Amino acid sequence: MLFRSGLRVVPRQVCNFTSRTSLTVHKGAGGVGKCFLSQLAQLTSRISQNPSAPTYLSLILLSRSSKLLISDSYKPLNLSSWESDLQSSTTPVLSPKEIVDYLAKAPNNVILVDNTSNQDIADSYPLFLSKNISIVTPNKKAFSGSYDLWKSIFGAASNGTGTGGYVFHESSVGAGLPVISTLKDLVETGDEVRRIEGVFSGTMSFLFNSFMPVGGGGGSFSAEVKKAKELGYTEPDPRDDLNGLDVARKLTILARLVGLEVESPTSFPVQSLIPKELESAKSGDEFVQRLHEFDGEMEKLKKEAAGEGKVVRFVGSLDVEKKELKVGLEK
Repeated sequence: MLFRSGLRVVPRQVCNFTSRTSLTVHKGAGGVGKCFLSQLAQLTSRISQNPSAPTYLSLILLSRSSKLLISDSYKPLNLSSWESDLQSSTTPVLSPKEIVDYLAKAPNNVILVDNTSNQDIADSYPLFLSKNISIVTPNKKAFSGSYDLWKSIFGAASNGTGTGGYVFHESSVGAGLPVISTLKDLVETGDEVRRIEGVFSGTMSFLFNSFMPVGGGGGSFSAEVKKAKELGYTEPDPRDDLNGLDVARKLTILARLVGLEVESPTSFPVQSLIPKELESAKSGDEFVQRLHEFDGEMEKLKKEAAGEGKVVRFVGSLDVEKKELKVGLEK
């Protein structure tokens, strides 16, 4: 499997009543990969004890951008000591093609869990799938990148139009909420989807509910951004949230699921909340320290919305009939 915080895992599967799955995990320095491996350890123990259909998950490859842990014999890596084992590993990091070659030779079915936001890995999804390696991932770049990549992924996947591995990306939109599966069910059963609209960013949801609560009040925009960053709700550099691209990527994925051939997240209007004067700030900390200089415009917008009995939110909207997408502030 391959993970977003920067970690990769691979599972394998055998027929009859017993299944074995090898996991490859790709993980970065964040907490997502660690949380996944913690869950994996618990899940592996539980499902292996199922009396009617025991399933065995084996971690056989774990990778960060600069560290690699691999089982040359495809025997399970130790889930209780992976962190120290990975830290002490001196094995060179493999390219996506080398990982594919390794996984394709595994004796049982394999799942790549990608917890990264790595574009190179995303670009290699069609190759993984063509080798019957299934993929589970929250990596939005795979599904919101070029439309050609989208077609290649689902042209190779068995749950697309191909005959390779399966690909699942439920958490690329809506985190743990079943947004993608619900939308796919609507489309596949013949329902007509006319419009999709929502606050698709957890960061933006927290930020604007704090900046302008429904009941009134709220702090200055810069203060709320600073608080969100301190709580770990933004990226290390909040500009990566405030530029609107995260919401644009999610809206692109939803649009493609309903059949629109959206070329990229930058092919429709996306409002950035980064003042032009701060686009070139040297760091996220410098950006946050200077953001208060530009609170005036957001305060004006807040007062206008309050006067109309409304609140301000950062919204992504898709008009399917008009084939129009946009991302930005709405009252």
